Amino acid sequence: MPSRKKVVDPDMLAFQADLLASVKQMAAGKAARKTRVAVPAVVSARLSSGLSQAQFATLLGISVRTLQKWEQGEREPTGAARSLIRIAQKHPQLLLDALQ
Repeated sequence: MPSRKKVVDPDMLAFQADLLASVKQMAAGKAARKTRVAVPAVVSARLSSGLSQAQFATLLGISVRTLQKWEQGEREPTGAARSLIRIAQKHPQLLLDALQ
């Protein structure tokens, strides 16, 4: 019966070594790359208020779809809406009080 020798692929060994080193770096908190995503002001304002998209859109007097476009960066709020969003960021309780 012929013996079965394990064939070692040098590319596979190099890949395994790189993968193991990467996992060790991640476990040590030394990831090579960190991705930071800029959150639009309208998102942070809505989240700090604790309101749903529908509630926040109603508060601003806009459609939910418009709010979604602002949050996704497809459009930018202008005029009074921009001012209300700045107020909501700094003083979310003021807008919540205005809802009642």
